[in-house]
Amino acid sequence: MHIGDFFDLKMLDEIMRSWSKATGLATVAVDNEGKYISGEIGFTDFCIKYTRGSKEGCRRCVKCDNECSGTYYCHAGLMDFSHDIIVDGQFMGKIIGGQVLPGTPDEDKFRSMAVELGIDPDKYIEALRKVPIRSEESIRAASELLGRVVNMLVNFEYSKKKNENLINTMNDELGNSMKLIRQVEDYSKDLDGIENRQNILSLNASIEAARAGEAGRGFAVVAGEVRNLSARSSEVNRHIKDTLANLDDSITKMDKARVSI
Repeated sequence: MHIGDFFDLKMLDEIMRSWSKATGLATVAVDNEGKYISGEIGFTDFCIKYTRGSKEGCRRCVKCDNECSGTYYCHAGLMDFSHDIIVDGQFMGKIIGGQVLPGTPDEDKFRSMAVELGIDPDKYIEALRKVPIRSEESIRAASELLGRVVNMLVNFEYSKKKNENLINTMNDELGNSMKLIRQVEDYSKDLDGIENRQNILSLNASIEAARAGEAGRGFAVVAGEVRNLSARSSEVNRHIKDTLANLDDSITKMDKARVSI
């Protein structure tokens, strides 16, 4: 199952863009295979072009991506977040992002880091000055809000799709059940005909037995067995009709319940 099977990914992208614009935090969504299912929204040159653009910086970023969750400090001193998208207990992907400073940065510290990562310190500091600054409290609140909203929406759409599939299946099965009922009703009518013929046969056998006197005892036995068979057939037929009536009533109730969903 893929999140795109039941959730509008365009809507997801729009929600995340609005959230990023309101909070100043970067974000992107990935599926359960790590493939992007939204645009890369609000990402900074400091993180993408320079930090991840260097070999050592990329190694450290990937390590953070794999090992960190929730809202956390990345190796470069910025705040990032990672929230799983869970549907019916199944991992469907992640909302990740952040790339904001929790306070005024120590530029000397970042210059030293640039040298360590093999990045031009002046360009690194220039990019650093464009990184949004937010309080740690607001960063954590914003990331938690996005994670909860996305999970609520995705689970709502999943439940809606699941119910639609259930209703479609019920519609199909109700139709099939009604066809089967009609078939059994036809068989029951055939059984009525057989029952009538058995009664006629029994009556004829009784008449012939009376005419034959002593020699007609065999007819009398046959007539008795046919009467018994006819009575049993009549009883079985009655049970079939009662069962059909109950089944028809149950299906009618199911159909009413389906319509009210």
